[in-house]
Amino acid sequence: MESQFQPINNKSLIYLIAFLLFVIYLPALYDLVIDWSIDGNYSHGFLVPLISGYLLWKKRHELRQLEISPSKWGLVIIAAGMLLFILGNVASEYFTVRLSLVVTIFGLVFYLFGKPVLRRTWFELFFLIFMIPIPYVIYFSATFPMQLWASKITTAMLNLIGMSVIRQGNIIHLPNHSLEVAEACSGMRSLVSLLALGAIYAYLTQKRFSAKLILFLSTIPIAILGNIFRVFLTALLVYTVEANVTSEPLHSVMGATVFVVAFICLFIFGAILRKIIK
Repeated sequence: MESQFQPINNKSLIYLIAFLLFVIYLPALYDLVIDWSIDGNYSHGFLVPLISGYLLWKKRHELRQLEISPSKWGLVIIAAGMLLFILGNVASEYFTVRLSLVVTIFGLVFYLFGKPVLRRTWFELFFLIFMIPIPYVIYFSATFPMQLWASKITTAMLNLIGMSVIRQGNIIHLPNHSLEVAEACSGMRSLVSLLALGAIYAYLTQKRFSAKLILFLSTIPIAILGNIFRVFLTALLVYTVEANVTSEPLHSVMGATVFVVAFICLFIFGAILRKIIK
């Protein structure tokens, strides 16, 4: 039972556990930093642990007031994390190894400090998941369908407003140009980043967990619609003024429209949720 466990006030022991965890996961952390550096889809990974740390730091006074009640059930979560670590290394599956770090940290917090602390820090720990790149098999499985959706809907919208365009796969044929909805324009990059942004926004602005979850999940369709708007706007510019959308800074500006449109939609929907779910 939990009463059999004595509160752990020995900071040296906690620091030792943190150091051992760092040593065990050092190779995985190194590879993770390399991925953040070379893959633009996950460059936001550098910010994720900093944001989690900042949110925990803001709660430092509140956390000090909580009762420390170590729980043996944390050992079960730690064991699950270590099992994922072993299986991931045996199978050379990086996502599983990295996920095991987050699971193990959850277990350690539960075991060392108990349910009251875990209840107040669950989001900061969960948010660390967004620093882990999605398995490439899942990433590329979702990319092509998103390319097709963007090209199909854009073609339908252009035809609806009286512009004659033809689509072949993920290529939109305009009268004066052929526009390819490439992998980089699929919207997956913006979706990954906006999921992290949506998680923070939902956590900070909504009171009830149900509202937080709804707003977070709404990030997915909002990101997809934002990317479709970008493809549509790009095709419209090419069609009407023959703008060279592949040149800088226009290409970067067009890419930024996804985040602008998506965040505006997220902000509006969040405001509606605050009024509906109080």
